[in-house]
Amino acid sequence: MITAPQRKPGESSGLETQTSGRDDSERQFRAAGPGFEKSLRRAVFLDRDGTLIEDVGYLDTVENVRILPGAVDALRRLCREGYMLVVVTNQSAVARGLLSEEELSGIHGFIVREFGEKGAPLSAIYYCPHHPQAPKAEYRKDCECRKPAPGLLLRSASEMGIDLSRSWMIGDSGRDVEAGLRAGCRAAILIGPSGDAPPSKRRGSEPQTLEHRVADLLAAAKLILGADS
Repeated sequence: MITAPQRKPGESSGLETQTSGRDDSERQFRAAGPGFEKSLRRAVFLDRDGTLIEDVGYLDTVENVRILPGAVDALRRLCREGYMLVVVTNQSAVARGLLSEEELSGIHGFIVREFGEKGAPLSAIYYCPHHPQAPKAEYRKDCECRKPAPGLLLRSASEMGIDLSRSWMIGDSGRDVEAGLRAGCRAAILIGPSGDAPPSKRRGSEPQTLEHRVADLLAAAKLILGADS
C-alpha cells in the first residue's frame, strides 16, 4: 500500500494512495510490453525504522518520529543523481490493532513532508499491514508484500516504472536484504550501528547472499554513488 502526504481537496501530492499489495505484481511487472524497459528509472528502496528514522518499536505518533543522523544528506545525494527514493516497510502494528491505516497514513505523510522540506523528497512509501498471526482477522494472512517477500518492491516497480536490475535495497535487517535480492535488485546493503556487527546482533535472519554491509545510510549512499562512477 502507498501513503501520500495529507493535502487540501483538489491539491496534487505527486503520490497516490492505493490498495495493498497484490499477489500478481510480479506477473504484471514481467508482462510489460516490448521496449518498456528502455524507459524504466532506477531507484533506491529503503526500509523505514532503523534506516531512515529511529526504531522506537511500534511507532504510533508523529511525536516519536526522529530522523537518523546522515539520512537527509544521504537522500539528497541519491536524489541529485536521479534515483527515485521508495520506502518499503512492514507495519504489523496495523494488524495488531495498535493503530489504524488512517493513522499510519498520517504518520507517513508527516515523514514525507519532513524529508521533502529538507530537500530529500521521497517518491512513495509502500507498506504491508499484514501479519500471519494478526489478532485482527482482516489483516491475518500469509501475503506477498510482507518482507522478506519481494511483493512491495515488485509492485512499486510495476506501478512506478522502475528498473529493478539498476536499483538498490537498503535496510537494517536480513529481511530487507532478502526482499531486495528476491525482487532482482542490482544489490542490497545491510546497515547498522557497526558496519561489521555480527549477524546475531541484527534483527531478522542473515541473508544467504550479502555483498555489502556498512555503518549507516550515508555510508550506503556513498557506496552506491561510488559504484556508479
